[in-house]
Amino acid sequence: MKKLETDVIVVAAGLSGLAASIAAAENGANVITFEKSNTTGGAANMGMGPLGVGSSIQKQQMVSLSPGEAFRKHMYFTHYGVNARLVRDYYFKSGDTIDWLMDMGVEFVGVQRAFSAPEATRPYSDGEFTWHVVKPEGGGPPGPRCASTMTKKMTERAIELGVEILLETPVTKIIMEDGKAVGVFAKDKDGQEIEARAKSIILATGGFGDNPEMIREETGYKFGETIFNFAIPGMKGEGIKMAWEAGAGQTKCTMELMYQLPDNMNHFILDGVFRQPCLWVNRNGERFMPEDQIGNTTFTGNAISAQPGHVAFSIFDSRMLKRYKKHGADIVSHVHPHDLFDHFDEQWERDIAEGYEPITQADTIEELAEKAGIDVQGLLDQVEEYNSMCEAGFDEIFEKDRAYMQPIAKGPFYCCRQNVGAYGSLGGILINHRTEVMTQDSKVIQGLYAVGTDACNIYGDSYPFILAGNTMGFCLNSGRIAGENAANSL
Repeated sequence: MKKLETDVIVVAAGLSGLAASIAAAENGANVITFEKSNTTGGAANMGMGPLGVGSSIQKQQMVSLSPGEAFRKHMYFTHYGVNARLVRDYYFKSGDTIDWLMDMGVEFVGVQRAFSAPEATRPYSDGEFTWHVVKPEGGGPPGPRCASTMTKKMTERAIELGVEILLETPVTKIIMEDGKAVGVFAKDKDGQEIEARAKSIILATGGFGDNPEMIREETGYKFGETIFNFAIPGMKGEGIKMAWEAGAGQTKCTMELMYQLPDNMNHFILDGVFRQPCLWVNRNGERFMPEDQIGNTTFTGNAISAQPGHVAFSIFDSRMLKRYKKHGADIVSHVHPHDLFDHFDEQWERDIAEGYEPITQADTIEELAEKAGIDVQGLLDQVEEYNSMCEAGFDEIFEKDRAYMQPIAKGPFYCCRQNVGAYGSLGGILINHRTEVMTQDSKVIQGLYAVGTDACNIYGDSYPFILAGNTMGFCLNSGRIAGENAANSL
């Protein structure tokens, strides 16, 4: 067995693990970081940018939100059901973290609210300018995966500081002695066993979004049936399980809800095309929320989760399609850009021909309902009621913005089933505001820290959409906090 010794061990080299590794090394610690993949960055390579409050970029853009104000907004959103000290420390560090990244060479295109949408769209009206979107390598407009530029710079910085990153070397167990975490067991790509000893261990393994069994056991959702979350390869929950085995307290595990199509990356145009404030109904044919809210993916994911069968249906007619093609979508974003409908026909015809099950086209409402699996009479009644409200110019049920009150009247009709989705899992390991792991009765386990989504239980029951970039922000800042504390404890 190969034996190693260092000051700080970081388990996984995703966003939070890289932040922890760099912070510990900057504060004088020798660091070994274990990563089971063949590259660094983890799920952050799919993202676009983190939250920051009080950064130099915000000041340049005249954004006046203070860390204290962000803290209060967050705690009101969660009804003070989460760790206030942890939330406070996170927000008060977050602006400096953006500048810290910029010192590494990370560039940002600016700061914005959650996505870009017309000001009339209600989900964005109370959102704050906190989302620092990373400038893609080589320039061009930002979009999904642009944050990989950030993780690349962070990896370079870690190596420059002397962090030893062991790729394809998963940790298998935490070594505990006299109630303290003193090291880990790991195995390299050649199968060689490793025993590594350190003063501090930082767990940063990214949750269990790629573990259907653990999703079912911990959250009740069935992957591929009632939830279609991003399953980033390797996110199996091993870090959470190792922490529990070492005596860590267990917090409630949740999924970071949103909504999307099954296999959405191969049907990306349709995923955005149907995220419009047209007519949304459940399986019974009934509307269930004001459609001008569907841009808030968290609230919409929550709403769909509460519907029969955990599904909803987005419907527009040929007249609306013609308008979208001519004038563009009502709701656009960096994720789903303005030219979606320029490519609609090609994607639609291909997916219809290949029998992509969530989408339906029909010449009548009755036929549409039958094909989509919606109650026929329920949908007929709902369309009649909805169209009459469109004619009157006022939504008597949900007070939907009248700008989006367009009747469903002219065939052919287009329908897409919407499923509950999630970016990944949240929570599992109990920590304090110093990111130290605690037992179920809140006693600190010496030498053991947990960061990122393994320990992120600061959202309550819903992601705080009003403070965009929160998950990546928490990963970065919890990692920095743990790395600094681990180094300072030497």
